[in-house]
Amino acid sequence: MNMPPTPSPSQALPGRRLVIQSIAGFWAFYFLINTLKACIAEAPDQLDMMLRRLVVSMIGVALTLVLHAVLRPRSHWSPGRLVGLVFAASVPISLAYGATNYLAFNIIMPSPALLAEIARYSDKEMSPTLEILGLATSWYFFVVAWGVLYIALAYAERVRDAERQANRYRAAAQTAELRALRYQVNPHFLFNTLNSLSTLVLAGRNGDAEQMILNLSSFFRASLASDPAGDVLLADEIAMQQRYLEIERVRFPDRLRIEIDVPAALEQVPVPGLILQPIVENAVKHGVARSRRPVTITIAARADGDRLRISVVDDGEALGGRLGTGPSDPPGTGTGIRNVCDRLAARFGELAACSHGAVPGGGYRVDLAMPRQPALWPALAAE
Repeated sequence: MNMPPTPSPSQALPGRRLVIQSIAGFWAFYFLINTLKACIAEAPDQLDMMLRRLVVSMIGVALTLVLHAVLRPRSHWSPGRLVGLVFAASVPISLAYGATNYLAFNIIMPSPALLAEIARYSDKEMSPTLEILGLATSWYFFVVAWGVLYIALAYAERVRDAERQANRYRAAAQTAELRALRYQVNPHFLFNTLNSLSTLVLAGRNGDAEQMILNLSSFFRASLASDPAGDVLLADEIAMQQRYLEIERVRFPDRLRIEIDVPAALEQVPVPGLILQPIVENAVKHGVARSRRPVTITIAARADGDRLRISVVDDGEALGGRLGTGPSDPPGTGTGIRNVCDRLAARFGELAACSHGAVPGGGYRVDLAMPRQPALWPALAAE
């Protein structure tokens, strides 16, 4: 199984598109607010002022991108260091913007009306240096505000990235758990089948033993070809159980009867591979093998809204708690049903259900429930 890749630092940074949108939004806000103020005040040469303001805004975007270029490679710093960097880096950027603003409105071909309008907002004559410093001071915290926003975006992205990584590792752990549970099935089944084969050989039933070996080979060929953590169609799962029951029919030719009740509409519904194997095996071991009369094992499926319900029922002898749930039960008899319930819980969580118990009058019943629509299934980690 491949482990999820460790994200590189660039993956935990805000996307460039988001950065550009935030910068453009900041300066578009400046442009619109000041243009609206000029319109309300009925300032002269509004078209000329608007064009100059647009040029200044574009230069402001470029200067803010410079701040972004300073911050991005250092986004892994602590919040305190990053904020300090924002305050320090905003000084030259604000000074550059102040100089740009002064050049655009005061130096580059200003109209008389424009100079008169600027003079209206000036209490006294100031040197160009002082005016640039005043503009830089006014816009300093505007630049700092975007820098702080970038820090917030960077940390939000790091949190989202950490959540995604945690989800990948949870999914990988879930897949590993499913594989481990699934790998328990074959050794458990093989152990019991080899015991049965040994019994046939000791009893001199060599023909039956040979047939069981052939059936066992066919069963394992189909079983090992499937993904241990994968899903199969319900029709294929039923076919696997029929192969297994044909193996057991060699041992119990007169006692084992099989009934399958699966509507054609449900045959294409996916289910976890070999999810029925331990249940059917328990029905044979504790129902058929312990009875002296014919025993019928019934596998049935039905739709219940968005859920698929599957039941495995046998009408063997009445043996209370034969799946290892009571204090007097033989040790180890509960492995199969616990494996099934654990697999369903690991695969579907609260969307699955698993119940079992004795049937009045004899026999045992196991009921499973899981989502019928694959779209409702929790996603597993990608292989």
